[in-house]
Amino acid sequence: MPKNKGKGGKNRKRGKNEADDEKRELVFKEDGQEYAQVLRMLGNGRCEAMCIDGTKRLCHIRGKMHKKVWIAAGDIILVGLRDYQDDKADVILKYMPDEARLLKAYGELPENTRLNEGIAGGLEDEEEGGADDYIEFEDEDIDKI
Repeated sequence: MPKNKGKGGKNRKRGKNEADDEKRELVFKEDGQEYAQVLRMLGNGRCEAMCIDGTKRLCHIRGKMHKKVWIAAGDIILVGLRDYQDDKADVILKYMPDEARLLKAYGELPENTRLNEGIAGGLEDEEEGGADDYIEFEDEDIDKI
């Protein structure tokens, strides 16, 4: 059998995720940047996001964040706008849930932004109906099956 010439296995290649524990400074938007909420992930390092200015944009996740910062639907992100393509943007930063709440408290995000849902803004109709999501069976129904 040949000798193993590598320096380690899968866990070594994955690396350590030390940056999650420490608090980081809250980053606000500058000129040419905008806050956005992820609508859906498209794969291949891209996502569809609704920006705070009301425009739906195709966002590209930068290489520094790719496979290191996991972005899901409903997350608040900071995107860099492109001068030459208005319908596309680049993801600069993903805000942690507590940072997103702080942004909303500071008035950077509008009040109607929903922070804790998985899908951005698509659940309003179901909440107003108040219908039960469960079905109650009697013992007789189980015997018939």
